Amino acid sequence: MREISLDRLRTLVAIADRGSFADAARALHLAPPTVSLHIAELEDRIGAPLLSRKRGHVRPSAIGEVLVERARRLLGDAEQALDDIQRQVQGLEGRARLGASTGAIAHLLPQALEVLRQHHPAIDIQVAVLTSHETLSRLADGTLDVGLVALPQPPVAGLVIKPWRRDPVMAFVPAHWRCPARVTPAWLAAQPLILNDATTRLSRLTTEWFATEGHHPAPRIQLNYNDAIKSLVAAGYGAALLPHEATTPLPDKRIVMRPLRPALWRRLGIAHRAGYVERSTQHVLDVLWDLRLV
Repeated sequence: MREISLDRLRTLVAIADRGSFADAARALHLAPPTVSLHIAELEDRIGAPLLSRKRGHVRPSAIGEVLVERARRLLGDAEQALDDIQRQVQGLEGRARLGASTGAIAHLLPQALEVLRQHHPAIDIQVAVLTSHETLSRLADGTLDVGLVALPQPPVAGLVIKPWRRDPVMAFVPAHWRCPARVTPAWLAAQPLILNDATTRLSRLTTEWFATEGHHPAPRIQLNYNDAIKSLVAAGYGAALLPHEATTPLPDKRIVMRPLRPALWRRLGIAHRAGYVERSTQHVLDVLWDLRLV
């Protein structure tokens, strides 16, 4: 079945509005024979006359009036769709799908979202809580646009992964404990521990840190929510190893932070698909990039 061209419908509406083939041709910047051909093709497709001429004035037939009414709606919808898409191309509105771990979402991402709300309020940011592996997989299959991932990561075909931040991992210890000025693997391994879930990159980092002095402690509990871990530390349940961003609020007074010896760092990267980047996604990347030194 042949489809009806929007150009043919636009011609029909122009004739209905102006009552003349010649006036419609001038308004549409078409040659008069082209206008006649458009109507002939429409009538052939419909199988009935769409226009009638009375006293030199062209008017839609009964069937033509129905089609003109529908054509106005279709043309209006098409124009609105093009306008909406153009606004997205220009970065005035749109959608960006972002994947990140709970650690990045807790304090870093809200800062970016606040800037985006102020400067690009029509961009819809959809956030998914994912591991770095899940984030990279979904970027590769096109269901995410931006990812915050732990580094290092092996290269992934079709993706760009750039170093973003390096934040120190600190010991979070109940304030009533007696602890050294710098915490070592030997001292911490002897304490009750609250550590990150074994599926996280941070868990692997801390395991390697303890192993530098031959320790392999078993935690009392493993979680993947840093704020929940800090709450347990504040309650005196155990000590934890967590990254500390410079802009993060100071912990609860029931918690003290201590640097590690040897030092340990949590490195994060920004990932996105290579090639063309939509403007809405680029706005998100730009705002996140500005947080690399905060």
